[in-house]
Amino acid sequence: MPVEGEYLGMHLQINDNDGENLTYFAHCADHEFHLQQCQSCKLLCYPPRTACPWCAEADFDWVPVEGKGTVHSYGEVHHAIQPALKEHAPYQILLVDLDTQKDQPEEFTSLRVAGNTATVEGELAPPDVVQQVGIGSRMRMVFKDVAPGLSLPMWTLDEEADQPDAPWRYPQE
Repeated sequence: MPVEGEYLGMHLQINDNDGENLTYFAHCADHEFHLQQCQSCKLLCYPPRTACPWCAEADFDWVPVEGKGTVHSYGEVHHAIQPALKEHAPYQILLVDLDTQKDQPEEFTSLRVAGNTATVEGELAPPDVVQQVGIGSRMRMVFKDVAPGLSLPMWTLDEEADQPDAPWRYPQE
């Protein structure tokens, strides 16, 4: 049975034949962050997939992972094309380097997880919060409940972590 929900007026659906994403989002619905760990090389991978990107094996276990990391890159949407998101602009999309498995299997390799900048409640962050987040900001994962069995992972500033004095941000016009 597919998992379906509405988010900001947009229909979301994970089909029955998408087993990896069904499992990933089932963990998110429990407000837990799990990633696939290859049974052969023991490395974690993201996004969910059918074979390990490091050794091409197809056997995985789902393991809990701490949803904390550092902003690697970001984009800000000031002109939302999707009508449901227009009233939320500017909103921010992050690529976060997880603290887990840094520099493995080789130096400068990280697990990078994308998501929107959000409040602690999982709502899209308002402009004043967006302005605080940049490359180097420390983030933690939160979840936005969309429907029974479906929650979206998002990122909020980690209040317990040391934050950079001035995270790098693109110059503003």
